[in-house]
Amino acid sequence: MKTRMLALVLLFGCALTGRADWQQEYAAVLKKYVGADGVRYGAWKKNTGDMEAIQRVTDGIAASKQTDLAFYLNAYNAWILHEALAKYPTKSVKDPLFTFFLKDRIVVGGRKMSFNALEKEVIRGGFKEPRVHFALNCASQSCPPLNSEPFRGSDLEAVLDKLATEFVNSERGMRMDGEGVALSKIFDWYKEDFGGSNGVIRFINQRRKQPLATKVKITFQEYNWNLNETK
Repeated sequence: MKTRMLALVLLFGCALTGRADWQQEYAAVLKKYVGADGVRYGAWKKNTGDMEAIQRVTDGIAASKQTDLAFYLNAYNAWILHEALAKYPTKSVKDPLFTFFLKDRIVVGGRKMSFNALEKEVIRGGFKEPRVHFALNCASQSCPPLNSEPFRGSDLEAVLDKLATEFVNSERGMRMDGEGVALSKIFDWYKEDFGGSNGVIRFINQRRKQPLATKVKITFQEYNWNLNETK
């Protein structure tokens, strides 16, 4: 009986250690290669040790049993980095048929899926949280900037609000366009997540330093799919 209990304790301890290891490695590579202007893909691709590190991160995500929102946000962003690095050098991860996002190419918690399924079914469908759109990064210039730290459940609420606030107050999120405003295409594609067109305005005005008029003329910016690379 004691032997069995000891084995279970050791197994549980190893599981926790493995989980912590990939999170720690993910934090380390984010800190090293991610900045306000993008990701240093070139330097990362040249570093064999850090390429092995992102592989261990995605291996850990593939085997993890976590089911919380912070985990799924990390899973999406880490796998995007893994696959973008695999394609690098490239001008964009997007291909004409969007197979990068639609093909079952990643494994999260033992389930093989696509980026589209992870975003649409697991994250958006499972959590009904519009602020995830400012935490997910699709390796493209018009995406909200990649967070330079892993997401953690303990402070996720504050971090999500910070990212949403920064985005709606940035040129990437909203810029003046004549007598109206040009919003990020995110607010067009996913407007139902915000409660429709009026919900988009309410969401923005809750966070904007200068609120928008209710009847303001709205257009949407063209989405820039070029790689979010910085040197």
